[in-house]
Amino acid sequence: MEEKDVVFKRMLGAFGVGGPTVDTVLSNPDAYPGGLVSGEVNLTGGGHDVDIEHITLALVTRMEVEGGEYGEVATGEFHRVIVSGPIRLAEGTDLSVPFQLELPWETPITAVYGQPLHGMVMGVSTEVSIARAVDKGDLDAIMVNPLPVQQRILDAFNQLGFRFKSADLEYGEIAGAPQTLPFYQEIEYVAAPQYSHAVNEVELTFVTTPYTVEVILEFDRRGDGLGRYTVDHVSSDSIDWTRQVDGWIQQSIGHRQDHGG
Repeated sequence: MEEKDVVFKRMLGAFGVGGPTVDTVLSNPDAYPGGLVSGEVNLTGGGHDVDIEHITLALVTRMEVEGGEYGEVATGEFHRVIVSGPIRLAEGTDLSVPFQLELPWETPITAVYGQPLHGMVMGVSTEVSIARAVDKGDLDAIMVNPLPVQQRILDAFNQLGFRFKSADLEYGEIAGAPQTLPFYQEIEYVAAPQYSHAVNEVELTFVTTPYTVEVILEFDRRGDGLGRYTVDHVSSDSIDWTRQVDGWIQQSIGHRQDHGG
């Protein structure tokens, strides 16, 4: 009789019944591009022993995929890290697996001054692989804050009178940019009054590396209204960013007007 119970439990386990529960706890949901997200994956054994093949964490977000008349919105992961190899989890026991997840430098911004950036969604997904089956386990939201130089540029747009409209991720690549992720972020502003004679809207994109940030400005979605500038992280406190951003915009507008924009 006991042997039959063991066999029955194994059969249930094969169908995912009575498996372990997964609860991922982040030490701090606030994060930065290029920084670390730390925490622990807490496992509680179910009704039978299991052999966990590996535990994987993935960054998950939502992006726009251009196609047809309207773009489609797709949810997908863009960064995966294995945080644990094989583990045997006994029936009814608890196990905690600490982790550190390093974010790519191009990770998009999802919060500014502690407030969610409208249009942006980001989370850490936990996957537990048992006998070649994947349990999605858990999903925890994170808030990705701007790096200092990014924050200074965002502040400059506000000080110049631009009004934030929305933010999203566009699937695809920007030609010539040091891009490694399959998408880029667009932060869209309604133009400040002093620029409204030339442009209606501005889209701001950061392509960030460990050393520099490429700043791309696109005006009214027209290819001729484009400005590209590269700044380094160490200059975040040594530049008058309001003046710098105003100069970039004036230069880009002048370029458009010179080309009949």
